[in-house]
Amino acid sequence: MTYTTVQGDMWDSIAYKLYGDTKFKDVLIEANTEYRRIYIFSAGIVLEVPEVETRVTPDDLPPWKRVSG
Repeated sequence: MTYTTVQGDMWDSIAYKLYGDTKFKDVLIEANTEYRRIYIFSAGIVLEVPEVETRVTPDDLPPWKRVSG
């Protein structure tokens, strides 16, 4: 899959748009090392978007949302 940037995109905002969490920005950067020094993108750059496991585990939840057993 690919993603084409819009003016003003940043790694964390792209990760949030695509994966729902900014923690995956490093995955995007690793898949697109030729752009790793860009902080704010111009429009029209095509990035490779790797698949990631986005399943939420209990450890990802804040303490008040965890179910205690």
